[in-house]
Amino acid sequence: MRGPPWWRGKLKDAGFRLTLPRQIILNVLTTTPKHLSAEEIFLLVHKKYPGIGLATVYRTLDLLTDMNLISKFDFGDGRSRYELIGRSRKGYHHHLVCVGCGRIVNFSDFAERERSFIQNLEIELSQRYKFKIDSHRIYFYGVCKDCQ
Repeated sequence: MRGPPWWRGKLKDAGFRLTLPRQIILNVLTTTPKHLSAEEIFLLVHKKYPGIGLATVYRTLDLLTDMNLISKFDFGDGRSRYELIGRSRKGYHHHLVCVGCGRIVNFSDFAERERSFIQNLEIELSQRYKFKIDSHRIYFYGVCKDCQ
């Protein structure tokens, strides 16, 4: 089993090996469009690698988050969720979160006006508060069509 080459490069450049648990966790995150919790990742990884423990999954997720290979999200449901950061992803994507069923929808198809608004807002905030903004996250909470 081989992961995409950039995983190996990022881990190697940081002085880490691509261990089996890291590789399986990265593969799980690559093959799912969902934002998985550590427990959900553990259950999927445990099927392929029964010897792995939940503590190893948590440590690995922390390492991969620190290395910017994955993103960690808090959608307000009491569980952190994770998503692979794709090397080809340009710009940002945001999330619609259903407070009824917990469904999370990624969206990045901004109208140019919205994209311009966010860029201008970042510039204004940076200048006003002398703050270098590296990234941002936007969550919209509401009720999906199935829960309405």
